[in-house]
Amino acid sequence: ARGGSMAAGWGRPPAAAAALTLLLSLCVSLPGLLRAVAGARSASSLRAPGPSAASLRAAALRAGEVHRFITYLFVYDDLASLSCGAVAIWYFAGSLERRVGTVRLCCLTGAFTLLTALLFLLLEAPVSRVSEVEDVRGFLPVAFALLGLSTARSRMRRALVLGARVPVVLVPWLLLCAAWVIPLSSLLGNLCGLLAGQAYGLGCCSCLDLPESLACKLDRLFPFSLLKRIPGLKYIPGSSAERRALESSEINPVPGTYPTQSYCCSSPPAPPAFQMHHPGAQSQGF
Repeated sequence: ARGGSMAAGWGRPPAAAAALTLLLSLCVSLPGLLRAVAGARSASSLRAPGPSAASLRAAALRAGEVHRFITYLFVYDDLASLSCGAVAIWYFAGSLERRVGTVRLCCLTGAFTLLTALLFLLLEAPVSRVSEVEDVRGFLPVAFALLGLSTARSRMRRALVLGARVPVVLVPWLLLCAAWVIPLSSLLGNLCGLLAGQAYGLGCCSCLDLPESLACKLDRLFPFSLLKRIPGLKYIPGSSAERRALESSEINPVPGTYPTQSYCCSSPPAPPAFQMHHPGAQSQGF
C-alpha cells in the first residue's frame, strides 16, 4: 500500500508553486551552468567557481546589493547541486503545498527566504572568525526551514530514518549533518534556515501567519489567478474545505473517470452437494 501511494504521488501533476520555483531556478542558473560546461576543461573552475552575482554573501549585502536577499534562492552553480535542489523543491515544497495551499506556501517561502538571509547576515561575522563561510545558494536552506516548521508542529513522537526510530525533533539535525555531502552547500545557510523554521513553528513569528480568509481572497488575485489557468499544474486552494474536497476527489474518483474493463463470465457454479446437505460444514468453511 505504501508503494502504491508513493507511485500515485509521483504520478500526480506537480503543484503550482513548487513547479514555478523549479522553473525560476532553471532560468536563473542556466547562464552559469552553460559557462561551467564551457570551462569544464579547467580544473580550477570546477574546484572553485567564481562568486555569483545573485548568491547570498554578507559582504555584498552590506555593500547595498539587497537583491541577494531573494535571488540566492534560485542560484545553482553545477548540475549536482541543481539536482539536489530539485529534489528538495519537489519533496519538501510540493508536499507542504498540498497541505497548506499554494498561497500559503508562496508566503512561507518568501518569509523563510528573508529570515534565513537576516540570520546569515547576523551570524556570518562571528562564524567567519572560526572557519570559512561559503556563499548561500539554492533552495536547500528554505527546505530546512520548511522541515523545521513541519517537525515543530508535528504530533508524531518518532520517525523512521534508515530503519531506525528516532525522535522527530532530531530528524532535521540528522539531515543537516547529511547535507555536508551536497556540493557547494553552505552549512551556516542551512543552519539559519532550520533555526528560522523551528522558531516559526514554535510560534515566535505567529504574526506572519496568513489567515484562511485572506488566503481565499488572494486565490482570486493576480498572479495566483494566472497559476490556476496553467495546464499541467495543480493549484492547491487556500480554503481547507476545498483542499479536503480536492483530496477526496483524488482518492475516490467519480465513477466513469477511470478506466474499467468488463469481463464476460458465465453463471456462478452451483455449490457442492456436500455443502447443501451439510450446513454445519459450510459454516465451518467460512
